[in-house]
Amino acid sequence: MQRFLQNIQVFILSHKKLVIAAVVVIIVIFVGLRIFGPKNSAPQYQTASVTRGTLITNVSTSGSVSVANKVSVTTQASGAIDQVFVKNGDTVTAGENIATVKLDQNGQQKQASAWSSYLSAQNSLAAAQAKINSLQSSLFVANQAFVNDRGVSNPTDDQKADPKYIEEDATWLQAEADYKNQTNVIAQTQSALNSASLSYQAVSSTITAPITGTITDLTLTPGMQISGSSGNSNSTTTTTDSGQAIASIKTGGTPIVSVNISEVDVTKVAVGQKATITFDALPNQTFTGKIIGINTTGSVSSGVTTYPATIALDTASDKIFPNMSATVSIITNVKDNVILVPTAAVQSGANGSTVRVMKNGQMSTVAVTVGDSSDTQTEIISGLSEGDTVVTSVVSTNATRASNSSTSPFSAGGLGGGRGFGGGGGAVFFRAGGGGGARGG
Repeated sequence: MQRFLQNIQVFILSHKKLVIAAVVVIIVIFVGLRIFGPKNSAPQYQTASVTRGTLITNVSTSGSVSVANKVSVTTQASGAIDQVFVKNGDTVTAGENIATVKLDQNGQQKQASAWSSYLSAQNSLAAAQAKINSLQSSLFVANQAFVNDRGVSNPTDDQKADPKYIEEDATWLQAEADYKNQTNVIAQTQSALNSASLSYQAVSSTITAPITGTITDLTLTPGMQISGSSGNSNSTTTTTDSGQAIASIKTGGTPIVSVNISEVDVTKVAVGQKATITFDALPNQTFTGKIIGINTTGSVSSGVTTYPATIALDTASDKIFPNMSATVSIITNVKDNVILVPTAAVQSGANGSTVRVMKNGQMSTVAVTVGDSSDTQTEIISGLSEGDTVVTSVVSTNATRASNSSTSPFSAGGLGGGRGFGGGGGAVFFRAGGGGGARGG
């Protein structure tokens, strides 16, 4: 050991300058870390003022456009487009010609069959109308025979028991029943004729406008082949009932948005409530509307119950199309002249709600009674006054990091349980300790 110490002494004496330089470097590093290294800093509290204003509560949901202000123009005719009489932007009336088609063999067969059905329905209606004339005549004869022969204003029981009275009265009643029944037959045959007419129009070589409005989405050009099919098919059948869409007609109606409301929120929503609507495709525009219907029967999917609701927009737009995604905020209540704090300032627990109040640099906890709340604001019924300063969050500096980190005083790592960050009012920071600041906590 003595020899080891002697060796160290010899090394130091022979390398005196090197040892001194090493000591100086260590001292500089130590001093630099003390001066410039990370330091623990006391927390700073972010605050907001208690205000008086209007609280708007709402229910948020999402959905899509189920009906826009358009009606499709379809045809079941098949062949080649011959002539097109309109263009996009033209105004048409119901029944006005849009285009004609040179039918192929299949199209001609369908048109001939539909025309045959139409003529048959027309003949049935004519026959029914002719028969009612004879039934009306028979009713009149039976009525007059009864009135002239046995009819009296107040027949006695003996008169009612007269065989002649019974026979003529029964004949009159039967004639009346036949006449009334025939009016129902005429109504039925008229309906059948209307159906046959629509079926014929669907396969006709002339495509007409179903309603009055403005032509949009026109996809026809002379020589274009159309199949008359909607294109929905499988291995065994092809669906052609709906026909091929060749244009749309824009009407004066407004778009309809369908949404699903959760079972938690459905009791807050009622017909007539106003709503704001935004669309993913139109991020810079906000539309208004109102609830026009709620299906309170609801539906269950994967164990989740929702209730469909329908919202009609207040105004139409050429940029809103069917099936567009929509985000909806339904206004459920509006309260004026109430005391408001940011929702993040309110702590809720088993013993009620509290708010941390900052006064003269000192923080204290105050019990409050809360009312309604929105996403960002909460109504305070009692416990606070307008102008009070409340703590909404705490900003702390972590000594092991080069940058500051912000945490809520009501989170798991803060000053208790709470609701996280909230807005409202300009932020004011109070440093704990020194300079007359709050001591925090």
